[in-house]
Amino acid sequence: MRVPPGRVALAVTGLCVTLVACTPEEGAMPRPPEEHGASEALLSFYVGTYTDGESRGIYRFTLDPVSGAASDPVLAVAAENPSFLALHPNGRFLYAVGERGDFQGEKTGAVSAFAIDPDSGDLRLLNQRPSLGAGPCHLVVDGSGRSVLVANYGSGTVAALPVGDDGRLGEPASVQAHTGTGPNERRQEGPHAHGIALDAEERRAVVADLGADRLFVYGFEAATGALTPSDPPAVALVPGAGPRHVAFDLRGELLYSINELDSTVTVLRYDAATGGLESVQAISTLPDDFEGESWTAELEVSPDGRFLYGSNRGHDSLAVFAVDPTSGRLSAVGHVATGGRWPRHFSIDPSGRWLLAANQHSESVVVFRLDPESGMPSPVGETVTVPTPVCVLPVPPAP
Repeated sequence: MRVPPGRVALAVTGLCVTLVACTPEEGAMPRPPEEHGASEALLSFYVGTYTDGESRGIYRFTLDPVSGAASDPVLAVAAENPSFLALHPNGRFLYAVGERGDFQGEKTGAVSAFAIDPDSGDLRLLNQRPSLGAGPCHLVVDGSGRSVLVANYGSGTVAALPVGDDGRLGEPASVQAHTGTGPNERRQEGPHAHGIALDAEERRAVVADLGADRLFVYGFEAATGALTPSDPPAVALVPGAGPRHVAFDLRGELLYSINELDSTVTVLRYDAATGGLESVQAISTLPDDFEGESWTAELEVSPDGRFLYGSNRGHDSLAVFAVDPTSGRLSAVGHVATGGRWPRHFSIDPSGRWLLAANQHSESVVVFRLDPESGMPSPVGETVTVPTPVCVLPVPPAP
């Protein structure tokens, strides 16, 4: 989902960053490892975009794991509004939403399956299926690789699509429609499913709904794609919070919800046996002295579980929180400017050394090194220029 133009408040960065830009070139090859001076294998990333401007689809680039130097981005495949991406656990397939309101004559968006070329990293379209709702904006692949779950913002629905052994998507196996509204008449006039997280056992799915101010919980069967509402079916957050994305802690005992409209993170205790959620903390993602307009976007737990990160669009920053190892409660560590405007998404590479922030309105993916002790990101002076980047997806190294 995109916030309409004209509602962006400029960032108060307090940080000057020198950036080295790269320009996408179709067919350009990544710089070889020796040019980076690295002995480790290069890290690979895909970038999802909106294609109503200069972008043509999904881009790819590599990152030196020692220096943080990035290759020139390359168009991996042409696609329409591939605004969120997810990898199959076998690393051979990639899935993308097609964030649109119509597909094959129906009022629905699309989900696309791609095969990954193991040598070049380019993508080849396998097939597409309807998402069974307008404006799909988020998707996940279960750990067995048998189902893709997709959240449809425009219609407030969540659907599950089966995945074949060849990576192709089957017809949607299950769809659930949300209900509810919130006090923000412009943004919460109805349900808007926005983000999905599977619990540790992958027996339940939690779906954040921005329009309904609720987290919906479903029983999930990967083999069939069946989604079954829990009892109770949802937990309500603070009115006007606008939950956007959710993530579990490493133990699977706590759920974190980043809330777009009131710029907070809610910490909830999770009962895996029942799917029950109980709120235990809410903490702001913004500095105490910030007075402008801002909306959150992404959140992610560090691979070691010690830190949680969230992005602020408007303040244009990354909020850093320390995670209490016993209670899971959060304490603010600090904020770092993202080096661009409107950080729609970011991701941490599997090693936990690098964070890459996608700044939608400045066409930049900025590289940060993560301090292992404090958790604070530091820009390394490297930027990948991609048109309208809204999702950056790391590819785990081959075993």
